[in-house]
Formats: sequence, structure tokens, C-alpha cells
Amino acid sequence: MAVAEQVQAPTRVLIVGGSGANYATSAAAIEAELGIPVFNLGLDGPVGLNVILPSILEQVRPGDIVLLIPEDLILLDDDGLLDRSVPFGIAIGQPGLGDVPPKQLAENLLLVGTPTLRGLTKSTIDLIEKGEMTGYYSDPFTDRGDPTVTKVRHGKWWKWQIKEPISDHAIERITKFREQVEAKGATLVLSLPWVYGSTEQESIANMRKIAAELEKIAPVIAYDPETFNLKSDSSLFADTHHHLLPDSRKIRARELVEGLEPFVKKDRTQAK
Repeated sequence: MAVAEQVQAPTRVLIVGGSGANYATSAAAIEAELGIPVFNLGLDGPVGLNVILPSILEQVRPGDIVLLIPEDLILLDDDGLLDRSVPFGIAIGQPGLGDVPPKQLAENLLLVGTPTLRGLTKSTIDLIEKGEMTGYYSDPFTDRGDPTVTKVRHGKWWKWQIKEPISDHAIERITKFREQVEAKGATLVLSLPWVYGSTEQESIANMRKIAAELEKIAPVIAYDPETFNLKSDSSLFADTHHHLLPDSRKIRARELVEGLEPFVKKDRTQAK
């Protein structure tokens, strides 16, 4: 956000979502193709839709293209608040961001700094082996927000299942976000993430419903209308069902470029 704020341009692309956005594309590759600044502002799915969206809204400027790539975790949630919603708001100095209920905020504030057994164990091992404590997101990012470290999966893969369609809350929240983005003179564009997942009837049917509802809100780009981006090749993926290996991120970036080009051309035409 701090880096993006320093870049002045008639049009920028801001990539928004959870880690399924951040670890699944390349802002640098998209920028090289489009010729405009692109920032990867993907966060973490468990931060929740209610917190992810307002956390980047203040950075949106007239002419920007906001590309929201929401993974199923945040689309199926009923209230937009997940287990990292409150801690994230506290961490960035905005406790209660996302309209967190006062009781939930108070309970989480009381637990700040209270370590879990798992956390203590990991921190102890980190201190012994690395000489410092690290976290999942401790690795540095580029000046465009892209990851610099690729994590790989050591356990056995299984195919992710989409067991529910999009929630009513997610529809309402993304609709409101589109209105907020447009009020700032920017454009909202949506996309479905790549997922190593089941292509059985239930998953496909739910993804079809998700795509249909999202298309009612804003344009949905870069997805296969038959598979809805549910991939059957685990070799494309890194450590999770939503994170891609570097070569896969470049392929995904190319897809997104093709979907974004009409909106970039439209903005350039309007600017003239």
C-alpha cells in the first residue's frame, strides 16, 4: 500500500484478494505486458472479505482498475469475518475494521499476545534452527507486492471440493465494494482463482453458481467456462490448492492480461 501510494499514473491495476491472489499471479509480468503500474495487494483468506475490501479502499484512485480474485474460502463465508479478521485490523492500527462486533473485538483484544502451544513450539524451533522467529508471511515481497519465496508441498495432494455456492453476504459485500470503487472513479473487475480441485458435478455446479452471481455484480475475466478454473494437474501448484509455482503464475498472468486489456484500452481512450 505504501509503495502503491507513491506511484502516480492515470491508470493502475490493484490486485485484491486472499493469498490465492497474492501467491497465484505476477504483478511484474502483468505490468510488463500492459505497460501500466500493477500492484499485488492480495492478503490472506482468513482475514475475511469484510476486512480485506475496506483495507485497500483508501488506496483506490480515479482511473484505477481493481481486480478482485476471491477464493472460495471468503466467498462461502456467511458474515465476512474469519479467524484473522480482528488480529489483522489490530496489526494495521484499525481495530474493528470490517464492522467487527464489539464483543468479538473485545475477546480478541484480550487474547493479543497470548501464544498457542503450536505457536510456542514453532517459535522455539525457529530460534534454534534459524536464530529468529518467522511466520508464514515473513518472507520479503517485491516492490510490486509479488512473493519472492516459493513454498512447496511435502504432503500428499487431494482434490479441493467446492461444497457450497457463494453466500448471500459475499454477494452483498462485493456489490457494495463495486459501488465504493466506482464512487472513486475506478473500475471493478472480478476473476475466479485457479484451484487444484475436484471437477465432479457438485464442485462444478457450485462454481457455475459462483460465476453467475459474480457476473451480475461486475465483469468476470480469465476463467474457463467449462472447468471454472478447477485444475486437475497438481504440478501447477506450490504448497496449497490455491498457490501457484512461478511458471504457473506467469501463465495465469497472461490470462489476466488478456482479460484486462479491454479495460486498459477503455481507460486510455477516456483519458484522451
